[in-house]
Amino acid sequence: MLITTVDFLRHGEVAGGNYYRGITNDPLSNLGWEQMKYAVNNRNWDQIISSPLNRCLDFAQYMSSQTNTPLFTEPNWQEINFGDWEKKTADQINPEALMRFYQDPINITPENGESYHSLLYRVSNAWESLIKTHPNQHILVVTHAGVIRCLFNLLLKLPANQLFNIQVDHSSLTRFQCFHDSPDDFITLKFHNLTQPDLYSVRSED
Repeated sequence: MLITTVDFLRHGEVAGGNYYRGITNDPLSNLGWEQMKYAVNNRNWDQIISSPLNRCLDFAQYMSSQTNTPLFTEPNWQEINFGDWEKKTADQINPEALMRFYQDPINITPENGESYHSLLYRVSNAWESLIKTHPNQHILVVTHAGVIRCLFNLLLKLPANQLFNIQVDHSSLTRFQCFHDSPDDFITLKFHNLTQPDLYSVRSED
């Protein structure tokens, strides 16, 4: 039986404060580095794929060098662009607009931001490429909360307006497995939001 296992690792805490951080390219904080090191402790993968943003790629490069694991960068795994909300806290955004976005992310897009349809399209392309390129392997994807939530819509058909009900902590692991021995790939969720609680002091949409 051919089975592709994909672990999605959200980046750790990020330096620069707690605000809407989509494409804003801040690095990991010291705590963020420790969170991610703990998350991958004693784990091995055949390939590492990373978002190009520093809060993911810096650690992916470190992990690749430490374990001699091939690393590829894929822009389609980067976070959604929050447009005019970038680098703003929730208190700095119109509360009605913010509420509409959380209730209906499919049809509501932050001004000058990326639409959910665009995010879903590129994450779908990234997933299909990964499954075709790395069949029967165990892959680590270093990415973002918005992308991981999007996968629940894409792979498990969870409605998009329920995605913000899914908690995705810093440096948490989510595992999907794809079984290839059927006419259509069969996908299961093995676990989600696997974390080390003692290291989590900050949560944000970044």
